[in-house]
Amino acid sequence: MAETAIAGLGMTELGKVYGRSPRRLAAQAVRAAAADAGLALTDLDGLIVAPGMSGSPGIELARTLGLRDLRLLTSMNTFGASAGAMVAHAASMIAAGSASAVACVFADAPLRPERSAGAAYGRDAREWHGLDGLRAALGFRSVNVYYALAARRHMLRYGTTSEQLGAIAVSTRAWAAGNPRAQLRDPISLRDHQESRWVVEPLRLLDCCLVSNGGVAVIVTGAERARDLARPPVHIWGWGQGHPGHRLERGSAFGLTTGAAISGPAAMKMAGVTPGDITVCQLYDCYTYTVLVSLEDYGFCAKGEGGPFAASGALGPGGALPTNTGGGQLSAYYLWGMTPLSEAVIQARGDGGDRQAPRNDLILVSGNGGILDHHSTLIVGPHPKGRP
Repeated sequence: MAETAIAGLGMTELGKVYGRSPRRLAAQAVRAAAADAGLALTDLDGLIVAPGMSGSPGIELARTLGLRDLRLLTSMNTFGASAGAMVAHAASMIAAGSASAVACVFADAPLRPERSAGAAYGRDAREWHGLDGLRAALGFRSVNVYYALAARRHMLRYGTTSEQLGAIAVSTRAWAAGNPRAQLRDPISLRDHQESRWVVEPLRLLDCCLVSNGGVAVIVTGAERARDLARPPVHIWGWGQGHPGHRLERGSAFGLTTGAAISGPAAMKMAGVTPGDITVCQLYDCYTYTVLVSLEDYGFCAKGEGGPFAASGALGPGGALPTNTGGGQLSAYYLWGMTPLSEAVIQARGDGGDRQAPRNDLILVSGNGGILDHHSTLIVGPHPKGRP
């Protein structure tokens, strides 16, 4: 299989960015990614889009960009796992000779000036009917509730504590201090975490991700071609997906394991590496709990030991496994799976500045979608596959 690489990265303004539609943000991100790679839009023969909460952008983005004679055009949506899935599909098509340069883009604009961040992902009461109405009557009206349920189950089974979750929030914010794009850069302490208000027990405000507007795109092409383009190539070593299909019933592993346990080994097998070879992690951190359980499922620590591992300081600056070096979704910005992917590109190129990890040889990127329903994994790095 021909080797592939990410050759371009495009990012719009991120955060409280108002007055631009998701399609407009997506178009801006694709143009920026192509320019970053040193390519013209006419050099692209593939476009993969992932729609946000509004259902936009769609494949009509190709017309907005003026793209013609495309060999690949599709929309993909596995929620937060979409970024990894898009890159894997693009790489597969390029390796097969079905495309030569593919833009993968996600954009969204759920924030409104007159609405709270929490309301951006709220569900309309009219959607509650049938058995959903019973869940609503019991208070299960938001994504936060289900992740709280998952976190509580992990706590009850393994003794995980709120303070251990707080250690993830603290280390992530420490990384965000070095990211000029981060929405939140002021340092926080474990005490700050413990004094932040409950959202849904056992999750506090500082356990929960931001809500952001913006767009991010990457250009995927052949590794040989990428070497001759404007920026250092980020080589794609491996990928995988996992969709466990947990049900909320007796005997389910919901909250204890995730799709990372499926997609991680698949990606590492393709890459020919083990968890011990990974030098940086960019993990989907919609909640601190998600980081903790993903670390376990990827094999960076034993099942049930994610809490002590996080509390040891391993994830923060100076730690053994730098994780979410740009501040992640907890402190930097929330663009679904494009948040960890964009930071992986920045780190692989050595563009991290004050937050650059000391070793960037192999970077693991995770995406998580739904209520732990979908997972994607990428292994990328600055060197061609198989080269140390």
